[in-house]
Amino acid sequence: MAKPAVSREAFRGLFAFYAAKAHHDHKHDGEHRLPKLFGSTNDIPANLLQLWADRAELLGPEIVATVLGPRTQQIVDRGAPYDQASDFLRALLKDMERRTH
Repeated sequence: MAKPAVSREAFRGLFAFYAAKAHHDHKHDGEHRLPKLFGSTNDIPANLLQLWADRAELLGPEIVATVLGPRTQQIVDRGAPYDQASDFLRALLKDMERRTH
C-alpha cells in the first residue's frame, strides 16, 4: 500500500488546532472533547487517510474547509457523537463524496 499523502500527525494537528480555538473561544466542554479524537488518530486506517488526501486534493482547500469547519464545530458546540477519529474522518469523507458528485 502506498504511503498516505496525509500523515497521522498532520491529521492529528487538525484536532489540536480546533482544541486551541475552542480554548480561545472559552468553549471548555468542546475543548475537552477534542483530545479524545486527537488520541485516537493512531487507529485511523491508512486507506482512510489516503482517501482523505485524494478527495482533499480533488476538491481543493475552500471546499474542504466548508466541510471540515462545520463538522468540527459540531464537536465543540454540541458534542457530535464521534468516539474515534476514524468515525469523524468517515463522516467528513461522506460529506466530501457528496461534493464530488
